[in-house]
Amino acid sequence: MSIFLSYSDRVLVQGMTGSEGQKHTRRMLSAGTKVVGGVNPRKAGTSVDFEVSPIGPGSSEVKAGTVSVPVYGTVAEGKAATGAEVSVVFVPPAFTKSAVIEAVDAGMRLVVVITEGVPVADATVFRAYAAAHGTQIIGPNCPGIISPAKSNVGITPPDITDAGPVGLVSKSGTLTYQLMYELRDLGFTTCIGIGGDPVVGTTHIDALAGFEADPDTEVIVMIGEIGGDAEERAAAYISEHVTKPVVAYVAGFTAPEGKTMGHAGAIVSGSSGTAAAKKVALEAVGVKVGRTPTETAELARAAYQELHAN
Repeated sequence: MSIFLSYSDRVLVQGMTGSEGQKHTRRMLSAGTKVVGGVNPRKAGTSVDFEVSPIGPGSSEVKAGTVSVPVYGTVAEGKAATGAEVSVVFVPPAFTKSAVIEAVDAGMRLVVVITEGVPVADATVFRAYAAAHGTQIIGPNCPGIISPAKSNVGITPPDITDAGPVGLVSKSGTLTYQLMYELRDLGFTTCIGIGGDPVVGTTHIDALAGFEADPDTEVIVMIGEIGGDAEERAAAYISEHVTKPVVAYVAGFTAPEGKTMGHAGAIVSGSSGTAAAKKVALEAVGVKVGRTPTETAELARAAYQELHAN
């Protein structure tokens, strides 16, 4: 199985006609994702042709050639015409809040927000709005979600790994890709890049709960980074609710205190939010923490092997 995203999910792309939207729609189609429409009110009634070629383990049903994807004026129109319940957002930051709210109003189950640079105030508004209406948000400022060999919504390369027993949740996009590569011999149920902004829709805890409930996920890998207290809160949740082995990596062991590093959420004040403090909190509840991505992968592999030792 997988969490949050399955083989049968139909996907709308908000902002599909823009350069980024077109580039990644082509990649999603090539990976086997069921992209059924784009949304752009100024280009409603048109279509966009994509030259696709199979890539990755989910592309067995993809035929090389031209795929024409219709453009709808609104998310509601797209959903009514296609039955889509998932949308992915590639619109500029100034329009992201309205795009997400439109998707929520249309009744989308999952909205993946790739856009970076979204104002924190806007993210706060649309996260609360989505929560009140039962829509799950992933992002903003994230690579999205991939269930290898099933579906890929966002910008994650689809050919890194196949399906397998590991579940991955990460604040960092590039570290998501690296851990997928490091553990490609095992494979993954689902990999989620939740984004590193101060306000995100899906948290480590949401993903941990999903992986704990998923019968096919045997080992969970969690990637955090300096700043905030998300990892400490995840540690508290793990201690009470997670029975599966969890391995973690916290980016930023060598970062100077008091500096903003990379993501907008990675701000350290005093000892709170440091990699060392997060490592202590996680190890206190039995999570093994690697000091490098490679070491983290080795710990995850060892945890899997221990489960199957007998």
